[in-house]
Amino acid sequence: MWQRIQTLYLGISTVLTVSMFFSNFATVLGPDGASEKIGYGEYVPYLLFLIMLTAASMSAIATFKTRTLQMRVCILTAILQLAFQLWLTVDIIRHWNEMVFSITAVFPLVAFILDLLAARGIFMDEAIVHAASHLRGDRRKRIKSGK
Repeated sequence: MWQRIQTLYLGISTVLTVSMFFSNFATVLGPDGASEKIGYGEYVPYLLFLIMLTAASMSAIATFKTRTLQMRVCILTAILQLAFQLWLTVDIIRHWNEMVFSITAVFPLVAFILDLLAARGIFMDEAIVHAASHLRGDRRKRIKSGK
């Protein structure tokens, strides 16, 4: 399972997504100098999105025996990561002057890139296996026919 680079990409993407559960999204600076940290888990839509992304990432890792399904789950996870990143970007733009944002706000973008790289690697592996099976099939047909 961990022999392919795409599984490493999926693992890193999952770790980034899970780490957001324990990270702060932003810090609100008060007028008297006090600060209040806002975590991803405190805002219910973010929490639901993170749960959904974590489940999708773990599903992508778990389906390593069925490459076509794994590739499709990777692409779906990448689309979800991109949607989450766009949502975070809109919130960042809307609250730019009120908050100081954490570097974890770009984790979905990094996970999106890793998921796309994993999907590409899975596709390439499947293409190689498919081509090799066709070559073996053609060779068997030639041997049986005597050519």
